[in-house]
This record gives sequence, C-alpha cells and structure tokens, in this order.
Amino acid sequence: MASKEETPPIAGGGAGRGAFAFISRGWREVRDSATADLRLMRARAESARARADRELEHLLASASALAGPAPPLPPVAAGAPIAEVEFVRRRIQPKIQELRRQCSPRAPDGGWPPGASSLRVDLSGIAAIRNAVVAEGDGAEGWRVAPWKGDRAAEGRKEWEVVRMLRSGLKEFERRSLSSDMFAGFRGRGEFVEKFTLSLKSLNKDYRESKEVPPLDLTEILAYLVRQSGPFLDQLGIRRDLCDKLVQMLYSKRNGRLMYHPLSEDRTLAENITEELDLRIARVLESTGYHTDEGFWNDPAKYKILDNRRHVAIVTTASLPWMTGTAINPLFRAAYLARSAKQKVTLVVPWLSKSDQELVYPNNITFSSPEEQETYIRNWLQERLGFEADFKISFYPGKFSKERRSIIPAGDTSQFISSKEADIAILEEPEHLNWYHHGKRWTDKFNHVIGVVHTNYLEYIKREKNGAIQSFLVKHINNWVTRAYCHKVLRLSAATQDLPRSVVCNVHGVNPKFLNIGEKIAAERKCGQKVFSKGAYFLGKMVWAKGYRELIDLLSKHKKDLEGFKIDVYGNGEDSEAVQTSARKFELSINFFKGKDHADDSLHGYKVFINPSVSDVLCTATAEALAMGKFVICADHPSNDFFKSFPNCLTYKTSEEFVARVKEAMASEPQPLTPEQRYSLSWEAATERFMEYSELDKVLNNTNGHPGRCGKINKARKIPLLPKLSDVVDGGLAFAHHCLTGNEILRLATGAIPGTRDYDKQQCMDLNLLPPQVQHPVYGW
Repeated sequence: MASKEETPPIAGGGAGRGAFAFISRGWREVRDSATADLRLMRARAESARARADRELEHLLASASALAGPAPPLPPVAAGAPIAEVEFVRRRIQPKIQELRRQCSPRAPDGGWPPGASSLRVDLSGIAAIRNAVVAEGDGAEGWRVAPWKGDRAAEGRKEWEVVRMLRSGLKEFERRSLSSDMFAGFRGRGEFVEKFTLSLKSLNKDYRESKEVPPLDLTEILAYLVRQSGPFLDQLGIRRDLCDKLVQMLYSKRNGRLMYHPLSEDRTLAENITEELDLRIARVLESTGYHTDEGFWNDPAKYKILDNRRHVAIVTTASLPWMTGTAINPLFRAAYLARSAKQKVTLVVPWLSKSDQELVYPNNITFSSPEEQETYIRNWLQERLGFEADFKISFYPGKFSKERRSIIPAGDTSQFISSKEADIAILEEPEHLNWYHHGKRWTDKFNHVIGVVHTNYLEYIKREKNGAIQSFLVKHINNWVTRAYCHKVLRLSAATQDLPRSVVCNVHGVNPKFLNIGEKIAAERKCGQKVFSKGAYFLGKMVWAKGYRELIDLLSKHKKDLEGFKIDVYGNGEDSEAVQTSARKFELSINFFKGKDHADDSLHGYKVFINPSVSDVLCTATAEALAMGKFVICADHPSNDFFKSFPNCLTYKTSEEFVARVKEAMASEPQPLTPEQRYSLSWEAATERFMEYSELDKVLNNTNGHPGRCGKINKARKIPLLPKLSDVVDGGLAFAHHCLTGNEILRLATGAIPGTRDYDKQQCMDLNLLPPQVQHPVYGW
C-alpha cells in the first residue's frame, strides 16, 4: 500500500495551530478512513477478478476440448465475502452454463452431428460474461472495468485461433501480475486494478490539487473573522468600508504561497478580495475531505421535497369579514400564488371567540365554527376572482386587543403548519406576529421565511400617551424580532420602519373588480356618457390615525378658500363620534355615512377621492380609486410614492397646494388609464414583483429544499469555516426573545393580553385542540 502522507504544518504560530486543531484532527480521521475503505475495495475487487479469471480459464478449456461436460467450478475460498459469492453465482454461472450448451454440439445419441468439422464457436457468451462483470462493477462504488475489444470473433476456423490467443494472453497476464512488487500477494492485479485506482481518483476532480493546498495563515484567519463580523461591527457604528479595508490589509499580508487572480475586472478590489478569501477557505476545507450539506445552525429535519411541489404557508393577523388590508391582501396573494403548479398554498388566519367576533366583525356577523367562516371567505373571494382559487385555509387561535385595536396570536402560531408542509413561510406583519411569539423559531422550522410589512406602527404609537418612549422601544423590538425570525423582509413603502434584510417594493394589487369598473367607466366615457355626477369623497376606518385629523385640519384652515366645497365621508370606527363632533364644531361641509364596500354602485359616480393620511404604508383605497379611473388627492409622502407615476394622482406638500389640487380636480376630468397602468395595479403584476423582490422565484426553482442553493454554480463551493457571526447573533436574539416571552409578568408589562402565551379552553373546543397542558407537559417521560 502507498505510504501515508504527513499532515502539513499549520502556519501562523500557536494561535493558528490552536484555531485549526479540529481541522487537522478531522483531516487525519478522514484520510485514515478513506485509506481503510480503499484497501477493502481493492481486496474485494482482486478477489472477484481472480474468480472471474479462473472461470474464464475453465470455460475456454472446456470450449477447446468440445467434449464431455465441463469440469466443476472451483470452490470458493472459505473467507470470501458474501457479496462476491453472490456475484459469481448470480451473474457468472448462468452465462457459463449457456455458453457450455452452445459449445457442446453432441447429438442426442452421443455422436457428432454432420458439419461438426466446420463448427463455429459463438463467443457472444464471453461478451455476455464480460458485460455482467462490467454491469456489476458499475453498480459498486468506484468500480471501473477496461472495455474488451470486439464482441464477436471472426467466423470459421479463425475462432479457434482467437481462443488460443486469449488463453496465452491470460497466462501472460497472470505471470506479470504475480511479479508486481507493489501488490505482492494479490493475484491478477494488472490493468484492472490500475484502472480501478484511477477511477477512484476520478471521483474527486481536485484529488491532486487538494494535496497542494497550503494551510491558512493567521492573517487569513483574522481577515475571515473580520468579514464575518460585519453585521456586529455595523451595530457598533463601524462603517462597512473600514471593515473592507481592514480585510484587504490583513489578506494582503498572507504568506503568498497560493495566489488567485481577480475574478472580474469590473468589480471593486474589496469584492474581489472577499471572493478570493471565500474560495481560499473553501479550498482549504475541501482539501481536508470535509463536506456537509447542513450548517451548524440548520435543522436537518426540515421539509424535504417529495412531489416536486413546494409548500407556501401565508400567515396573517386578520381575516374576513374584517375589511382591513391584512385580511384582504394576503387572501389575494394566496389565490394568485396558488395558480402556479410549482407550489401548494395554505392561508393561516386567526380564529376569534364569539365575544371578540362581535367587537371586530361588521354588521354583527359572527361564526360558530371555523368551517363556517372558511365558507364565507371563499364565497367572498370567488365573487371577485375570474378563476377557481385552489388553496387551503387553516386557523390559529387569537384574541382581540382593544387597546392596540389588533388581533394578538395565542400560543405558538407555527405549530398550526405541519412539519410536512413547513417549507416556505410568508409572515404578513412579521413584527406583529412575533411581538409575543413563544414557540418554535420560524427560520428553524421553515427553509425560507419572508416578512411583509403592512403597518407603520411607529406612526400610530407616536400619537399615544408617552409616544416617544414607546416608539423608541417598539422600534428596537421590531428590529429584534424580524432579524431573529425572517430571512427576507419586504416593505410596501419607505414610510415603514427600516428593518434588517428589508427592501422596499409594492407587492399588493387591487381587487380585479375595481379594474373591471374602471374599464366600464372608460367605455361609457368613450361613448360620450357622463359617468361622474358626484364630487369628492373619503372612505376609511373612522379612527383619528387614518387621516381624519389631517382632513379636518385642512378643511377648517381653508374654509374660506374652499367655500362651497362639500365632501362625503364613509366609515365606521371607534372614533366616529369624536370625528363627527369635531366636524360640527368647525361647521365643516362634511356628510358622514356608514362604511361601505369601495366597489359599491353608489360610489361609482364620485370623481375625486381625497386621502390626506400620512400614517398609511400603502393605502389600498387609493389604489382602488385609481383603478376605477378617479382623481386621487393625497399627500406628498413616501407611502404614496408608488402612485405618483399615475397622471390622475395629484399630490400636495402644503395646505395651500391642497387647495389648488382640489380646485384643479373639481374643474377637470381624469385621464383614462393605459393598459400598462392597469396592469401595474393588478395582482398579476404584484405577484411578479413579490416573486422577484422576495427571491421566492429562486427558492421555488431550487429543488433540494434548502435556501440559497439555486442556479448554476460556476465557482468553488463555499464552506463556512465557522458559523457566521450574524447567524450566531440571530440565534442568540431568538433564544433571548423566547425566554422573555415565556415570562407572564414581562408579557403583561409590555402590553400582552393576559393568557395569550397559550390558547384557552374555549379556543381548544372551537378548533378541536388538545389543552396546552396535555400537548406541552412540563414533565417528560
């Protein structure tokens, strides 16, 4: 056997040796294990080859004699492996018996038939034996058999010459193999084992190169550590360019034994050095034989793709018949994502008790079971879609908070998605879902977690008592939970809080019904009909934070400038009485009506939609008004950036500009939408933007069920030397959050609803759940 290689020394002094002790130890273990496996495989290959040679020898001897039965097969050695015995019995013996029958042309009476002198020996049986050996060898790990030339010999008497040549060649082959010094004691080494060894080496293309990779220097270790510490250094206020310069300085001081050329001339030096460093780490680890498909912090029990379809779970904080954005938009997202054959979709919505339903749902609508509410949701959606929505609806227990005017999950929301479907999670309002989340970490259970931010909570909180202090705390809590529980975060507009790993993109569309109304109005206008017979209106939940304060301030300040101007307001809410009282106090020309569906026929005749709110993230009513071909007057605010490209959107920065925009809209007619503008408002376009900005298209095209492993890999595989510092920090944040949310006193001190750490008895009965004490006992068996 070849002698063992000496482990190369670790450069960089004592610190380097200490840092890479585990690499050297792992290297030796992998090398010893590979050597032992190679020895065993060689021994088995030689044993099988020797038996095949003896079988062929006896076969050829019997074929040349052409008389009498062939001598019996030689016995198998007592210590031969069972797999080799099975190989000879199953593959070789049947082919030998077939060839014996072909090579024994005796007549039934024992004599020779006519024409025996010109007998032709069919060597296809030999080729069949050779194919059997090749097939068996291909099934083993790393076996390679050199191809034999020719499957048939020439016809006539030349076949006997071929047999004699084969016999003499095999004998010479045995003599050469017995004289081999390297593998003395193994019979029949020869070309077969040489090709077998080469085939084992070909399993690893970098077999020879891996031996030549020098160990890491201490400066390279420090450069890698600084680069991985980027997110932590950002928190300390250290600029990213300083970190890049430090990495560049450390990496340039390496010993220089292994140099890489820049990967791309059009990239910056820092990017090239970063790529070089990653490749360097990967090469060093690969040279040790280290390989893993799971990271230090990954859950190996995550979802695996079995039916070539991915599973997407959309978890939201509200449900119909509550007509709010977090109830409607996730519903349409589920319907349009389910149109693709690549994924199955589950919409997970909160279930409220009867008492909470009476507080939240309009028009005294209540449900006695989740199945009844699911039927209502599907009927509502079907009336507005032009296709059949094929997705599943599940419920999790929730409770309504009067103070926060929102639904708070009760218990571990992630447990209501089974492990078999825990592949991709879309968290609508991730900060809201995770404020008091005390359960399994989303990124541990799911392969890819996307958060969609709907609400500007900081703007609402600032309006409350001690708002500055509360908003400061909520800002950092939001950063905390989104970083700990999401891989990617989408913000509908720049009006939201800047969260870790977030990008800004409008991933919402409008109900197709509004686009149809807009097309109908455009057709009627084209025919010369007057379609806008009414003036201005506003529609929204009647709470001060939804723009009612700004509306009353603007109208009261410019009461004389807007003399004769009237506006109709539609909405219900907790502040209805206060808003109407304030309007009467200033004697404003505002007519108040109960809330209506924006697609109601009575609202089609309005020409101008006014929305002065600056607390919205992306107002759905504004998009719906534009889709119906109306004028929209709104503030020049980041929440309205998406709408500025539409000619019918009139924005203002000051109250004087507001007056000018109102007069302009009331004196003119809105322009019809172009097909491109209508499409940009549709859910088809919104779904395309969502797939692109959330990187969900790449995840869905990745067939191995793990994030970040998609597309063609045209460079060396990157293997982390150590867990990324950002992953360690995220894991620590998640663990700390889990510990804090498990304390009922801390939960109540931060505004949680009492008893929401677990669901209650009534919710167990409604959802057919086991009591928390049974499902999560405090003791173990």
